[in-house]
Amino acid sequence: MPETTDLDAGEPDPAGTGAAGRSPRRSVRTQRWMRWLHVYTSMISLLLVLFFGLTGLTLNHPTWTFGDDPSRDVVDGTLPAEVLPTADAAAASGDADSADVDFLAVSEYVRDEFGVHGSVTDYGVSGDQGAISYKAAGYAADITFDVATGAFTLVVDQQGLVGVMNDLHKGRDTGSSWSWVIDVAAVVLVVVALTGLAIQLVYRKRRRTALALAGAFAAVSIVLMVIGRG
Repeated sequence: MPETTDLDAGEPDPAGTGAAGRSPRRSVRTQRWMRWLHVYTSMISLLLVLFFGLTGLTLNHPTWTFGDDPSRDVVDGTLPAEVLPTADAAAASGDADSADVDFLAVSEYVRDEFGVHGSVTDYGVSGDQGAISYKAAGYAADITFDVATGAFTLVVDQQGLVGVMNDLHKGRDTGSSWSWVIDVAAVVLVVVALTGLAIQLVYRKRRRTALALAGAFAAVSIVLMVIGRG
C-alpha cells in the first residue's frame, strides 16, 4: 500500500510547484507570515465585518426599524435679545432685516437650550428670515428665525439607532474621523481576502478547487452587478 505524503494530505507545498531558485525554508517562512497576517487581520476586522454585514441588510430593508421609528420634534420660541442684531447695527445698515446676524451666538443658544448637535452644513439670511442647518449620522436639525423679532421654529429629525448605523455604513454626515475608520476597514478587509487566497494557493490539493470557486463567484458577482444596474 503506497504511503501518504504530507503534500498528498493537503499540507502546504513548501517549494511551490518545484521551481528552482527558492529555498523550502524561505517558502515555509513566507507561508507562516501570511497565516499570521491573515489570522490577526481577521480578528481585528471581526466586528467591522459584522457591523457592515448587518447594516448592509438594514440598508437593503429600510422598513426594518425594530421599533425604533424615526421621530420629529418641532419647537417654537423667541431668541434672546443678545443674539439678535443690535439697534446700532440695524441703524448702521438702515434695515433691521439686513443687519449682520451673529450666527455663532444663535447656534450656541440652540445647542445649549435644546441639545442640538451635529455639524453646521448651511446658514444664511434670505429677506427677513435667517436659517441654520445641522447634520449628523441619523440626525438633522433646522432652525429658521425672524431676524427682527427673533421668533423661531426649530425642527429636529432623528432616525433612531438603525438610521444612525445606516448612515455610518454609508459614511454620510459622519465627519472625518469616521471616514478614517471606513478607510482602515477597507484596507484590512482587502488584506484578509488576499492573504486568504494566497494561503489556499500553497496547498496543492486545494489549489485547483480554490481557484475554481474564486473564479466562479467572481463571474457571478460581475453578472449580478451588471443586472443590478438596471
